[in-house]
Amino acid sequence: MSQENVEIVRAIYDEWGRGNLRAGVAHFDPRVMFIPIGGVPDTKNLYLGVEGIGEFMRAWLRAWTDFSIAAEEFTEAGDSVVVAQRQWAEGKASGAPVEMGFFAVWTFRGRAVIRIEHFKDRAEALEAAGLSK
Repeated sequence: MSQENVEIVRAIYDEWGRGNLRAGVAHFDPRVMFIPIGGVPDTKNLYLGVEGIGEFMRAWLRAWTDFSIAAEEFTEAGDSVVVAQRQWAEGKASGAPVEMGFFAVWTFRGRAVIRIEHFKDRAEALEAAGLSK
């Protein structure tokens, strides 16, 4: 199942790279959990369900223009996929260009995504996916 999970996540990032940020929703469990960078599983930095993820993304995207995202590397990890990713955008208010690389751990139950958590550091992401060095 792990390679299938990689292919699902790869297809989602391919669509996101084309600007279709709604891609992937069909693969999300109704109770999918999203934790952005620096988030901890509490009510302030934890988004539940497709609606919760949509709420986060709408708020996040309001600050940017010309937003794009690309996956640079996929690592299989049992029921999870670790993704090295990069985002580019321009500040809506400042016009300043921003580029940020970070890591996402996508966790599956069967073919459904049940959790997406972001990390600044590769080692943290690998540890969260059970691949600590």
